[in-house]
Amino acid sequence: MDNYFEIGKIAGTHGIKGTLRIFPTTDVPERFELLKEVILEVNNEKKVCKIAKVAYHKNFVLLTLEEYNDINQVEGFKNGRILIPAEKALPLDEDEYYTRDLYDMDVYTDEGENLGKLTEVYTTGANDVYGVTGSDGKELLIPAIKQCILSVNVAERKMTVKLLEGLRE
Repeated sequence: MDNYFEIGKIAGTHGIKGTLRIFPTTDVPERFELLKEVILEVNNEKKVCKIAKVAYHKNFVLLTLEEYNDINQVEGFKNGRILIPAEKALPLDEDEYYTRDLYDMDVYTDEGENLGKLTEVYTTGANDVYGVTGSDGKELLIPAIKQCILSVNVAERKMTVKLLEGLRE
């Protein structure tokens, strides 16, 4: 696991001056304003860039970087990622955890049944949904809501869930 946190995905450009349209993958999109620089990852290459301006439009963060001032320079950046070093991550509250810590976690029911490993986190409008892949290769989708997620133990790599009626069908 690398020592970076993803805080956004590049959805495209905005205007002609090289501004990037970022879909925030952080719970606190305003955190872009607290940063002086970010790491731009495009095609698995990372580059440290200085932030010139942060703005917001609908659900997107508009990020202008000092290194780029023309749309032609940034058009190929779509689907790239905006990263920060792990030490710049926001501190967690009690009972909070980073999404990246959930991957490959063993998932059990409240009755002790091993459902498999958490292999995917889907972001939806209302709440995240965890994709758990069982030994049969099938994916079980579990909503990340308090009624379903009973406990998450990052140190032991174990999640305990209550399957609501109809989730297995």
